[in-house]
Amino acid sequence: MSGSSQKADVTFEEDDLPYEEEIIRNPYSVKCWIRYIEYKQSAPKHVVNMIYERALKELPGSYKLWYNYLKQRRKQVKGKCITDPAFEEVNNCHERALVFMHKMPRIWLDYCQFQVDQCKITRTRRTFDRALRALPVTQHYRIWPVYLRFVRLFPLSETAIRVYRRYLKLSPENAEEYIEYLHSIDRLDEAAVRLAAIVNDESFVSKEGKSNYQLWHELCRLISTNPDKVKSLNVGAIIRGGLTRFTDQLGKLWCSLADYYIRSGHFEKARDVYEEAIQTVMTVRDFTQVFDSYAQFEESMIAAKMETTAEMGQAEEDDIDLELRLARFEQLINRRPLLLNSVLLRQNPHNVHEWHKRVKLYEGKPREIISTYTESVQTVDPLKATGKPHSLWVSFAKFYEENGQIQDARTIFEKATKVNFKHVDDLAGVWCEYGEMELRHENYDEALRLLRVCL
Repeated sequence: MSGSSQKADVTFEEDDLPYEEEIIRNPYSVKCWIRYIEYKQSAPKHVVNMIYERALKELPGSYKLWYNYLKQRRKQVKGKCITDPAFEEVNNCHERALVFMHKMPRIWLDYCQFQVDQCKITRTRRTFDRALRALPVTQHYRIWPVYLRFVRLFPLSETAIRVYRRYLKLSPENAEEYIEYLHSIDRLDEAAVRLAAIVNDESFVSKEGKSNYQLWHELCRLISTNPDKVKSLNVGAIIRGGLTRFTDQLGKLWCSLADYYIRSGHFEKARDVYEEAIQTVMTVRDFTQVFDSYAQFEESMIAAKMETTAEMGQAEEDDIDLELRLARFEQLINRRPLLLNSVLLRQNPHNVHEWHKRVKLYEGKPREIISTYTESVQTVDPLKATGKPHSLWVSFAKFYEENGQIQDARTIFEKATKVNFKHVDDLAGVWCEYGEMELRHENYDEALRLLRVCL
């Protein structure tokens, strides 16, 4: 642009002449234009804008000029009503800048934020999309956070979900952020599917520092507490999969599975799950968790029935279903010591003390006592036993003796003498008890014979 045409476009003041002459000499020097603009900062805005326009006509590829000019234009409309035509002029100015600056993420970001402030939803979304198409993939990380903040500003969940899905193709490691968003808009089915995907992805590293088990437990809690909303996953299979993977947290997982069936209204299935759990857990901690949850469930069933009965005006003593529920709860409480004993024996089947305790729990039930003694002497390995394994054989024989079945007691002692005990004292104890039993029944010759065989 020549000096004469410049002077035709604008009105100069006397102090402008040195700057104008410098520009005529160096029309392609950014520094000269910047000095001139800085000098004119206190001038009316249309004067400053004109100098910028002249500068950009000479240097359309200057990032510095465009950046400062756009910043100035945005500042000029700050505080005005968003329907003011001045906003559209500034939008057009940004569009002109992007013809040359389309590879500059800062220009795109400022333009997108400017449109967000104008509440132009569709136009802003399209601008973000244009930015992602124009910029290289290595620059996308600068655009996405602003884009995601924008889609979360408005109750447009379908749009936000589509944007997030695109984002996760580029950054799958940020899946937790998407899951959190799905939670916030109550799209729990997709949240569960996404959570299941990252749980099964061994290479996934949580940005929130959660372990694989924590993510799994989060998934179990989500699907078990929302059975009506999570339809795309096989809940039972997922939680049972966790039971095989996380053997140190079985109690919580069993409770989650039962909770799922309770919330689904399948109460009998929930009972089956609780029963299976208390028959299989291996630690007292897991047993306590499951049993307490089971008892709470039965209590809530009784309370619900009593409430229904009261509402219908029926007499509680005439309600057979209520009687059944009360009996079931009472039986569960009565079974607790035996169930806990079973847990300890699953932990260590060679624990002699626990076998004796189990026999005591069956006091008054001869059939169960015989069955328990039989199982104990078959299960306990004398070489691995904790306690004195011969005492089980002796107690078994004494039980028969006390009930007048001397021949059965002899049979037990005979079998005991053939057991390969770890310590000689155990075998000696069996022979002594055998002999003493015969003496108690005045079979002196037999007692003498036994002692001879023993020696």
